Amino acid sequence: MKQDLTLLIMAAGMGSRFGGLKQIEPVGPYGEFLIDYSIYDAICAGFTKVVFVIKKENEVVFRETIGNRVEKHIKVEYAFQDIQDIPFGYSVLEGREKPWGTAQAVLCAKEFIHEPFVIINADDFYGRESYAIAAHFLRQNTDSSTYCMVGYKVQNTLSDYGSVKRAIIQQRNGELVDLVECNIKKNRDVIMASPLNGDASFPVQLDSLVSMNMFGLKPSVFSYLEKGFSCFLSEDKNQTLTSEYLIPDALNEAVSSKQAVIKILSTDSTWYGVTYKEDKKEVVENIDKMIKEGIYLEYLWRKET
Repeated sequence: MKQDLTLLIMAAGMGSRFGGLKQIEPVGPYGEFLIDYSIYDAICAGFTKVVFVIKKENEVVFRETIGNRVEKHIKVEYAFQDIQDIPFGYSVLEGREKPWGTAQAVLCAKEFIHEPFVIINADDFYGRESYAIAAHFLRQNTDSSTYCMVGYKVQNTLSDYGSVKRAIIQQRNGELVDLVECNIKKNRDVIMASPLNGDASFPVQLDSLVSMNMFGLKPSVFSYLEKGFSCFLSEDKNQTLTSEYLIPDALNEAVSSKQAVIKILSTDSTWYGVTYKEDKKEVVENIDKMIKEGIYLEYLWRKET
């Protein structure tokens, strides 16, 4: 019997770029979102549960547009990201409106996850191979503090319409050493990365690996994130209205402090997403192409996968 695996989808910010969940534009022929294809691919890889991290105010419309059509195919749970969900002894500074970032989003799902799990962004398309290799790793590796990250070739993650934010992976012997958050843009045949910390820009090779926030984790990570969140709140003195506790930063710290090891899993999958509204046409065309190739059903949820 295969081990249960959970897909954790960070969807609390879904729709912010387009003005709200209801305004997210479909990319499939029957109104499917990218999130539908992610869940479908995870089911094909043997995942047994999906946990959506959403805003409480989006629950009804989220259930109606996404949850109801996938719950017949996989177990579904909902976790709510709330700005007030912080450790005892801390308070939210008056005027802060946004939640505390992706690491807090993962923590919000703690009560629903007791097995290895993969986290993804709701509005990114990762490709079926990525779920398969992450699932294989999590089923084969039993060390509680050894995690994985799916690394994408940078050339497979770009937009034709502007720069994208990507974390360039620095690794040694197949293990993560550091993640360097950058703005990345292709200018003719040269891909340039500009670190967000202000360091000098530098060229990157087409096959350089970047993170798309697809991590394979284990329940041990929750204890680390809880401690890290308290440290983050204690140290955050100047940017409390906007600063975020982010999962790449948290995992970077876990690696540097030798509390975790993150194996790098390389994929040839192509990322798709609607970073800019102009990206939608290409995404729709590629989904249609994959339907014609038999990778997806024309009506995705027509039958059990």
